[in-house]
Amino acid sequence: MALQFVPKSSNICEKSLKKFISLVGSVEKLLIVTGAGISTESGIPDYRSKNVGLYARTTQKPLYYHEFMKSIECRQSYWLRHFLSWPTTSQAAPNINHHTLANWESSEQFLWLVTQNIDGLHVKAGSDKVTELHGNWRYVKCTTCGYTETRNAYQEKLAETNPDFQHVRCKEVPNEVTEMPSNIANSFNVPTCPCCGGIMKTDVTFFGETLSTEKLNFAFEKANECGGILTLGSSLAVLPGSRLVHQAHSQNKPIFIVNIGPTCVDHLATMKLENKISDVLKEI
Repeated sequence: MALQFVPKSSNICEKSLKKFISLVGSVEKLLIVTGAGISTESGIPDYRSKNVGLYARTTQKPLYYHEFMKSIECRQSYWLRHFLSWPTTSQAAPNINHHTLANWESSEQFLWLVTQNIDGLHVKAGSDKVTELHGNWRYVKCTTCGYTETRNAYQEKLAETNPDFQHVRCKEVPNEVTEMPSNIANSFNVPTCPCCGGIMKTDVTFFGETLSTEKLNFAFEKANECGGILTLGSSLAVLPGSRLVHQAHSQNKPIFIVNIGPTCVDHLATMKLENKISDVLKEI
């Protein structure tokens, strides 16, 4: 189990755990909302955790959508980082948390899973009742005509057009905030859409980019339909996720949180545990 990106937490309190399990177990039509913290046990760092999150380990900030679209230099840097990291990130495997939630789908208590993650690990674990609110990095899409292909296929194109970069290796698991010297990135070739020549982008929602209205509306329908929400591994600092919680809370539905560190909705929680997610889920 990869734990280098799991933040430190206190030992679990058995009394609190039993109470938490009892309360969650009493909810009919449970809506699950997951964030980056659920994938840290797969070796994928989250963003905001103290000491181990991406924001704590780099001075770089996320790439915004308008920067990506207007600047070829930004696109070169972005795709070079992803080209170098893909051999590692594409091999990330679901952990016990993803598999547990996939198994929960057979229960009548389970309503739906909404994830803020782009790693595709819920789907890889077998989840069917899942909405990937921010997209999935396993696909690449044209920003003009909508042409879509797999990330693996686009990786082959990147390799073909950049033979001089085959020997370069990435030192750690990077994503859009990983540092990359501009003098190296400026010579990186980025293939355009084969249909219209448009800009190709991973099929995920960047900071500053509009979320899919269809996905967002569906998620709010589930928040209205559910009997309560269980959030796992998210600070809920990104607005759509926190809005789902506020929506359910406004209807007097219980809110349960498992997250190491503060969240933006702690004041709404019926109960919260600050423990490793797998230590909690394996008991439910």
